[in-house]
Amino acid sequence: MKSFQPDQMLTTLESRMSLSAIKAVASWSLESPENRHFLWSLTTCGNEKAEINAIWALTHIGPDDSEWLAEMQPAIVRRLLSENHPSKKRIYLQILKHQEFDLDNPITTELLDFCFSKINSECEPYAVRCFSMYIAAGICKHFPELIAELEQHLEMLSFQELSPGMKSGLRRTRKILKKARTLTA
Repeated sequence: MKSFQPDQMLTTLESRMSLSAIKAVASWSLESPENRHFLWSLTTCGNEKAEINAIWALTHIGPDDSEWLAEMQPAIVRRLLSENHPSKKRIYLQILKHQEFDLDNPITTELLDFCFSKINSECEPYAVRCFSMYIAAGICKHFPELIAELEQHLEMLSFQELSPGMKSGLRRTRKILKKARTLTA
């Protein structure tokens, strides 16, 4: 495993990075809380390429070490809600897709509203729309009235031209909702 010095990290993240290099950065971040916080700080360093690579590295923090990302969830959601860059939105949503949500937290409601607004937005990349479906399903599965609302959003997709990936995401989301309906019935 490659070892990085904090002063080298920005230079590393500014360059074109392979998947193995991104995984090395993720591993480095797990060596200490200081490294994780430094990597997080680089997600808003002002250099777009470095920011995207830093966020990408966060997606490679494994499930055994994802407790820190769960603690960062409110900050990740706040960043997502204010983000305009499609790649950053996609990667933040990818991180959030694998997390559980505190249903009493107001930030969860804001995230759900965000996801609802992106599902049918043809201005958004397919990945943002798919991840928004998955996250919305993860939140809505606890509430029958929200399941119905999400199903309405999904129904509107039938009037749009969808990529194979969107069709697959739609099928998977409907399966999640069907299972949730049987559990809440």
